[in-house]
Amino acid sequence: MPGRITPFVSGEYYHIYNRGSEKRKIFTQPRDFTRFLKTLFYYQFTGPRPSFSKFAKSQLNLSKPLGEEKIVELVCYCLMPNHFHFLIRQLKDNGISKFMGQISNSYTKYFNIKYSRVGPLLQGAFKAVLIESEEQLIHVSRYIHLNPVVSGIVNKPDDYSWSSFPEYMHPTSNLCVSNEILGLFSSREKYKEFVEAQIDYGKKLEQMKHAFIDIEEE
Repeated sequence: MPGRITPFVSGEYYHIYNRGSEKRKIFTQPRDFTRFLKTLFYYQFTGPRPSFSKFAKSQLNLSKPLGEEKIVELVCYCLMPNHFHFLIRQLKDNGISKFMGQISNSYTKYFNIKYSRVGPLLQGAFKAVLIESEEQLIHVSRYIHLNPVVSGIVNKPDDYSWSSFPEYMHPTSNLCVSNEILGLFSSREKYKEFVEAQIDYGKKLEQMKHAFIDIEEE
């Protein structure tokens, strides 16, 4: 796999995303989503900790840290049936590359064993976009949280279980560092209004995108 031309910089935020190879589904049932969330939590940390196999067999517990320190901070995420989006801040040099490599290898191994398949699960190297402003930061978080809505899976972002939006509204774990975003709003409700104000526009863009793809394929 070729190296990235521009290395990730510690302290900076990145929009990370990837999808299943051949656009295949990478999450087919709730257990798959839950397993992936465990990898997201576990591999943020480094240092002494229980093995992942023992952690994965336990009840999902995202209320206490693992290991000595984090190599990345997960700000928000959304797991869709055939792709995912993360908003991540790198804390340690090479943190994002290490984190993404570990979650990809761990989940691919789980998925291939469970569904009796072989080969890569994800479509090549993950994509990464540097966040260059506070405005971009909040807009990317909104884009990520609106994914299941503009795709027609749910009507409101709070109705989707496999994104960080419910955690933003009703904090129950420390999987994400939500104060990075929520601190830019006067309340959780104001952030909710900010996100939901874009629903209709987001749906129109999604419809236009699909219409354009259909025209190109004719």
